[in-house]
Amino acid sequence: PAIDAAHEEGARVTAHCFGEQSLVDFAEAGIDCIEHASGLTEETIAMFAERDIAIVPTLINLDNFPSFAQAGEKKFPGYAAHMRDLHARRYETIGAARDAGLRIFAGTDAGGQLPHGLVAREVEEMLNVGMSATEAIATATWGAREWLGHEALVEGAPADLVQYESDPRDDVRVLAAPTHVILRGRVVE
Repeated sequence: PAIDAAHEEGARVTAHCFGEQSLVDFAEAGIDCIEHASGLTEETIAMFAERDIAIVPTLINLDNFPSFAQAGEKKFPGYAAHMRDLHARRYETIGAARDAGLRIFAGTDAGGQLPHGLVAREVEEMLNVGMSATEAIATATWGAREWLGHEALVEGAPADLVQYESDPRDDVRVLAAPTHVILRGRVVE
């Protein structure tokens, strides 16, 4: 009912989840997007594709899974083994989601284990799941804007753009060092 109510108001609903069964439950409830999603399986990938559920894999955050596993090893060995497995197959899992046509967006889950300002690293990680540089850039830019319902960079739309020393399609690492940021038509200092 909560997801339906949000949809009635025009909102999208997302949740943070990596557990296999939780992904099924959220999909059946009508969720729009899942952060992490590392517990996706062949079956849930097909379910997400059919229902057009997007994912934000937070790949740089998934690098914390081995330390989470180590911290819980003695008291929760099953949990520890699960976290290690999710980490070991993260690129394969998210790559399979990409191959199935799931919409994938960049996000870091910053503010807890990670500091803010790491989206460029997340975009770089997208290359490890088989994305081209252009696809990876789209996960943080025009693809995400479109999914969120924001206008593209077209005449009459707010001018939001970022300038770099070189073309990020040649090397996505340049995303970490913009030379100018223009937000709503104004240069941000």
